[in-house]
Amino acid sequence: MSYLNFDKKLLTNLERSLSKEMIRTNRAGAYNSTTLVDCNTRKYHGQLVLPLGDPLPEGNYVLLGSLDETVIQHGAEFNLGIHQYGENIYMPNGHKYIREFDCEVISKTTYRVGGVILTKERMLVSFEPRVLIRYTLVEAHSPTTLRLKPFLAYRNTNELTHENDSANSDMREVENGRVARMYESFPELYMQCSKKVEYTHAPAWYKGIEYMKEQERGFLYKEDQLVPGWFEMPMKKGESVIFAAGISPINPKTLKVLWEKELKRRSARDTMFGSLKNAASQFYKREGDKCYLMAGYPWFKASAREEFLAMPACTMGIGRPEYWEAIVDKTAVEEIRNFMEGKPYKLVGMDEPDVLLWFIHALQEYAAYTSIEEVTRLYGQLIIDIMLFIRRQQHPRMFLHNNGLLWVDGKERPATWMNAVEDGFPITPRTGYVVEINALWYNARLFTASIQRCLGKEQIADLMEYQAEITKDSFIKTFWNGFYLDDYVDGEYHNREVRPNQIIAASLPYSPLDRRQCKAVVDICTKELYTPKGLRTISPKSGNYRPVYIGGQLERDRNFHNGPVWPWTIAAYAIAYLKVYQHSGENFIRRLLTGYEAEMSELCIGTLNELYDGNPPFKGHGGMSYAPSVASVIEVCNTLRNFELGIKN
Repeated sequence: MSYLNFDKKLLTNLERSLSKEMIRTNRAGAYNSTTLVDCNTRKYHGQLVLPLGDPLPEGNYVLLGSLDETVIQHGAEFNLGIHQYGENIYMPNGHKYIREFDCEVISKTTYRVGGVILTKERMLVSFEPRVLIRYTLVEAHSPTTLRLKPFLAYRNTNELTHENDSANSDMREVENGRVARMYESFPELYMQCSKKVEYTHAPAWYKGIEYMKEQERGFLYKEDQLVPGWFEMPMKKGESVIFAAGISPINPKTLKVLWEKELKRRSARDTMFGSLKNAASQFYKREGDKCYLMAGYPWFKASAREEFLAMPACTMGIGRPEYWEAIVDKTAVEEIRNFMEGKPYKLVGMDEPDVLLWFIHALQEYAAYTSIEEVTRLYGQLIIDIMLFIRRQQHPRMFLHNNGLLWVDGKERPATWMNAVEDGFPITPRTGYVVEINALWYNARLFTASIQRCLGKEQIADLMEYQAEITKDSFIKTFWNGFYLDDYVDGEYHNREVRPNQIIAASLPYSPLDRRQCKAVVDICTKELYTPKGLRTISPKSGNYRPVYIGGQLERDRNFHNGPVWPWTIAAYAIAYLKVYQHSGENFIRRLLTGYEAEMSELCIGTLNELYDGNPPFKGHGGMSYAPSVASVIEVCNTLRNFELGIKN
């Protein structure tokens, strides 16, 4: 049995199987996502979801929502599809025929209908908006026909569609298939097979399809989808047929070769690290000659903070330096230059106060994979320019005070990653001197000093180290309360909520804390914030503790950073813990990873969610696959390995 394998007992239990999702991307923005039994539970699910733009509003669009299969023998029809039409009302109950789901390399579902054994495998074509689904008739004792019924959505992922007179149900013939185009502003959808098929045109709206995940989130959750007709083809025992759906035609004769070519590009998800490595590569998004690291799926965009947080682990950390080059050298550097020069940029949130400091930290991690000399050669001048940009008070949202600390205004707009809002104002208004921003600033000052030394500029390096000492003294006087670090300080007000942001200060290569203070921070985070899924966003002792991420949009936003666990901080925690406890802490960090090992077969299989409840059973929520979560656990794995080998991070 493979690492990501699920049997009949689990799959036929909808209470369990509908909570398990899968998502695959083509590394150019398109994705394929549903549950293990192919019952869509989100409006974001679909067999083919594409990023589209002009003349449509820019966003992700579901073209092919579902593809229902029917096995026909001796005139008897066995429908393998499944949709929800009401509370505990599922039709046509195709899940009862599933015997196994395996996702070690690509997703593979095995159905058994009497004496028929049929497998379904799927993959997206790399960098091309096309999904391939291969059906193999493994066993059959009599003539068998396969019917494929496409459900068309043709809508933005944030919307729902309903029966309407504007929808075009016509299907234009193309080699071994048909072409659909429900609305003029949308692209055509080419649906073709690797063998000749018979098409029956019988347009019908399937009404009242429900998405339980949207209902749980307090959103509209019912829609109608158009089925224009169906394809039928006879199949012989041992035969494989490939169905392809994309926005351009393809020669059906090339589908089998394309399948084998794409299959060779896939890597096995036979361990936790292998699964995370695979998940990390799903976040790559090429746009022409540009490349970004998506913040996650299914609703995220390329966001500066998330990209810089996840970039080192999702490229260098999984042995993909070519993607570091594509994301940083060819894209991020230009975006940062544009921001500092007042030019347009594409990365969302580039003007957030902490973003440039996270970028410098990412370059610092790159130096750990390469060398300080390499970073100096490639990025030394950029680092120096960023520091000058901040020191000269050119950043529109961050100000350097005479005490060496950075001040930000988080009252009107969120200034940090805790960015949930209510009526346009931050729910967690972290403002003034913010703990992780100033820890990153101190770290950046010393790292830049090392860059200057590498350039042979000793006097400048000495000056920067002197300035860093001023920042360090002010940091301790401002944030250290004798037991741990205050979260933020605004004038005379000290916010003393125990939050995970302080762990950043203890984990940095250049920490403003001494060993005793680092230990105190690690210990309070362990005592009050640690869970098997990472660190809570606030201590359960706080009156603001709201650990469960449930309810409507407003309730979830209020809870967002006030109790739930965000795994992205776990790498900083592991680094700080090993720094304090050295080899005696190794076993604890190994046990820490078991909490994430369990998640490989839960929720979105083979990857990690955006956040988890702060109380048992620590249920996952938010984005199905979140880059900083995946990156952080990859970093923990690599940190532990390097620590065991005696390699200094």
